[in-house]
Amino acid sequence: QVQLVESGGGLVQPGGSLRLSCAASGSIFSINAMAWYRQAPGQQRELVARIGSGGRRNYADSVKGRFTISRDNAKNTVDLQMNSLQPEDTAVYYCYVNRQLRDYWGQGTQVTVSS
Repeated sequence: QVQLVESGGGLVQPGGSLRLSCAASGSIFSINAMAWYRQAPGQQRELVARIGSGGRRNYADSVKGRFTISRDNAKNTVDLQMNSLQPEDTAVYYCYVNRQLRDYWGQGTQVTVSS
């Protein structure tokens, strides 16, 4: 009932920045938390950043001070501004929303940090 489409991934040099965007469509009312996860090859998917319906933000320790999550409820989008990117940030990044106790995931967008 909720479709998520990510954009903004790509290749960036260490120290660079990227901004990921996720647009939600479908049954977008009553969305609670929105978040970004990431998964590197051979590793578990991990929570990168989360933003609740009231704007409370949570970040993984590894990205605190470098990443910023934001949401625009009017446009049904959630963004992830990523600064000071490092090679360890390389992963597929997934948009996530929770609506009425159900989870929805985007298709993922590749972020590669390399010189």
